[in-house]
Amino acid sequence: MLHLLIIDDHAIVREGYRRLLERRQDLRIVAEAGSADEGYGAFKAHDPDVVLLDLNLGSGSGLRLLAQMLRHSPEAAVLVFSMHAEPLYAVQALRAGARGYVTKGSVPQVLVDAVYQVARGQRALSPDIAGEVAGMLLEGETGHMGLTPREFDVLRLLLQGLDVEAVGQALHISPKTVRNCHYQLKAKLGARTDIELTRKALQLNLLPGSDPATG
Repeated sequence: MLHLLIIDDHAIVREGYRRLLERRQDLRIVAEAGSADEGYGAFKAHDPDVVLLDLNLGSGSGLRLLAQMLRHSPEAAVLVFSMHAEPLYAVQALRAGARGYVTKGSVPQVLVDAVYQVARGQRALSPDIAGEVAGMLLEGETGHMGLTPREFDVLRLLLQGLDVEAVGQALHISPKTVRNCHYQLKAKLGARTDIELTRKALQLNLLPGSDPATG
């Protein structure tokens, strides 16, 4: 029997996961959480075999939570299940320590298969992004512009319209650290201004709604 933890900020989505996964006799949802803090508490309390994690957790960060869980349990099996079909999101999740990444546009069986794969210690990717993700990982730093998971989170939140203080609160870092990340983002993406940074983000499908596959 595999014990699963679902972390997603939409209750309806979590219910859908539960119904899908518990059709299998050997899968059991032991806990659900709607925020990063709730998710970390449930993770420590239940020690699940597999964590099903959404990257977007309201004002919280799925990547930050992923790092927290891995610091607590380095062998944790985390499967990211996200609306973002842009391969760069998957690369960041995998670099942060996730064992798999499945897009929410995938057919249900892809998610079920991925749960078993990550539980066995294997890497799992949904077919719609697998080829591009593999290529980007092989390319190394140039494949994802060399962004660290923290820089990626800062960029994502800035593009959502959050100010420096709000980004710092969401990621539990200081405003000074956010400003330093902002500077590094411009340098790495070759942007002199925030307008150019936004244009780069559009090219990488990082703006909310910029990827038609996620609409």
